[in-house]
Amino acid sequence: MNTLEPSQAPRFRLRLRERATQLRGEIRSTLARSADETHVRIAELARDREDDSFSNLIVDLNLSDIDRDADELRRIDAALKRLSDGRYGICVDCDQKIALARLEAELTAERCLRCQELYEKTHATDKTPSL
Repeated sequence: MNTLEPSQAPRFRLRLRERATQLRGEIRSTLARSADETHVRIAELARDREDDSFSNLIVDLNLSDIDRDADELRRIDAALKRLSDGRYGICVDCDQKIALARLEAELTAERCLRCQELYEKTHATDKTPSL
């Protein structure tokens, strides 16, 4: 029950892999930036509560960026697996086709719009991507 035409699968696979490569680059960049942040030098030169708070804020923001990117990478891996299994574009909840326009907008979509709306109402967390 594949929702994609055979000619569409390679395009989606390429887009997913390109996005994964981009995310890995962003993670590497954030890690490198974290090792050489100005706040580290500020904290070393003048130790006070404001500097520590600023330093902690920057670290937290960097970790949040990395966590967000890693979560998207996991969703991309799952989408590539569904693509390989012939289940990409099939809703994991109702087994109906996911609209092509939805897949174009959200490459990692695993639910049709109706099921995603229901899922967000009943299971949403701060980390749940919205429609």
